Amino acid sequence: MIQEFKAFIARGNVLDLAVAVMIGAAFGKIVTSLTEDVIMPVIGKVFGGLDFSSYFVTMGPVPAALTGSTDYAALKKAGVPLLGYGEFVTQAVNFLIVAFIIFLLVRAVNRVVPKAEAPTPADPADVVLLREIRDELRARNAAPGGRTE
Repeated sequence: MIQEFKAFIARGNVLDLAVAVMIGAAFGKIVTSLTEDVIMPVIGKVFGGLDFSSYFVTMGPVPAALTGSTDYAALKKAGVPLLGYGEFVTQAVNFLIVAFIIFLLVRAVNRVVPKAEAPTPADPADVVLLREIRDELRARNAAPGGRTE
């Protein structure tokens, strides 16, 4: 069983997947920082200083100590049921950035790496046989003394 596990781990695609997950996690942190620290503040400035994370609707009772609070994180930590649509907007922008960057990467790779020609499927055996028969009949008819029509 241990030998099978070693063989499984040593396969190239498992290692490639592990590396891809680690790079993806690091890339996700970079994009999250870009969204939260660069893009969303600019959007907030353009729209009059609005902070999307403070946009939410309370769906239940708020503890007396937090009444009137607009701190989404504090209310969420206190267990108040919230509909955090501002946080959703932030995450949607984050997703769009990641999707666009992945699109650009795939597009660049497709331009650089030539497309491999798809192998032409082999003809079915009956078609090959019929071609051989046709070619044989043509050869017989073309030979001296062969039939001509």
